[in-house]
Amino acid sequence: MKYNPVELIIKKRQGEELSRDEIRFFIGSYLEGKIPEYQVSALLMAIFFAEMNPDEIQTLTEIYIESGAKIKFDAKLNTVDKHSTGGVGDKITIPLAPIVAACGAKIPMISGRGLGHTGGTLDKLEAIPGLRTNYSEAEFRQFIDKSNFSIISQSDALVPADRSIYALRDVTGTVESLPLITASIMSKKIAEGAQNLVIDLKVGSGAFIKTMEKAERLGRLLAKTGENLGQKVTVVFSDMNSPLGHYIGNALEVKESIEYLQGKRVADIHELTKTLAIEMLILSKVCSDKAEAGEMVERVIDDGSALEYFRKFIINQNGDPRVCDDVNLLPQAKYEIPIIATKSGWIEKIDSQSIGFALIGVGAGRKTLDSALDYSSGAFFPKKIGMKVTAGEEIGKIYCNNKQAGEEIVGKFLNSIQISQNEVPEKQLIIKIVDNWD
Repeated sequence: MKYNPVELIIKKRQGEELSRDEIRFFIGSYLEGKIPEYQVSALLMAIFFAEMNPDEIQTLTEIYIESGAKIKFDAKLNTVDKHSTGGVGDKITIPLAPIVAACGAKIPMISGRGLGHTGGTLDKLEAIPGLRTNYSEAEFRQFIDKSNFSIISQSDALVPADRSIYALRDVTGTVESLPLITASIMSKKIAEGAQNLVIDLKVGSGAFIKTMEKAERLGRLLAKTGENLGQKVTVVFSDMNSPLGHYIGNALEVKESIEYLQGKRVADIHELTKTLAIEMLILSKVCSDKAEAGEMVERVIDDGSALEYFRKFIINQNGDPRVCDDVNLLPQAKYEIPIIATKSGWIEKIDSQSIGFALIGVGAGRKTLDSALDYSSGAFFPKKIGMKVTAGEEIGKIYCNNKQAGEEIVGKFLNSIQISQNEVPEKQLIIKIVDNWD
């Protein structure tokens, strides 16, 4: 071997810079089966603690991209995508893509599966009976031509390095690493052919990023990496201290998304979806100003065209489009266990991360790479920070197929909520938007 993998792990652990050649060797050798997963896991942990400088991050991103095929669209299309850094109840991609598509933009989306305590868009979409996300590049292009957007999984040909390492991060406790997040996001978003990108960078207890200081560091890394590789990036910072929307869990989040496209506007879902859609329409030059974009977003929801684009998407990808008319065709859990408040007062704090991890206990998320999901499981929890609750009030439900596991989660849910006797102000959902990092 050209290099000793152990020496490279130690070098990074000590905070030294890895050269382009060293990073290329390590990733390439892993993909060829010459370096085992446990050594890659060790390098990931070294990166987690010692981090990487911007040059290393750009190198890792480029190597990810170069590890496989790259999709290119005609520059005139001004393709645009959105990426979320992940949060509890974050189903925004599901209604957002058809809304922006109905407005006329082209959205090539390559998404991921659940990481840690957060759900993955692909897992949620695959709760729709029959729906597939594994398609070829030719089929991907065809879907975008037909209905302006498509959401697929990474193929073996597209960014294979990230595809393998993404899965390892989930089970090695290195999901929150800023360099690894940056390389993972930007490699996929550039390789998929998106010329413009809006990032929903979540901050708070239910996000991987807990503080604004760290979020701003990540935002800058993402934007600068994109800029250096020819992609325009806008970052929307959003609060993730309360679970997003009213439902958490794969089929439940699809249900809530469809109901939103049918016209049921849940306040936080609508605010965030509309904000991201406006930025996507500006970047893709479909609209020239935010007022025009906002009016267009409202119109395509109200006239049903966004829902029709979602229906086309489901048909394209072999799913059952009848779910757009009857959400009861989605997987249904056997048990509904009420969550009863034990104290009266105002919700001061919600440990959304603990809620996300607790729901893994009923199959709403994965413990290991090969864990089976229960698409029907999850929770109904409409309460947000600043809302008042009363002892004895039903504040939510657990949906599950294992009653005992569900009852255990009720206790964990209640332990994740801190009640104050004093009135608590509600949190602002959109913290700030940055489209220029100079």
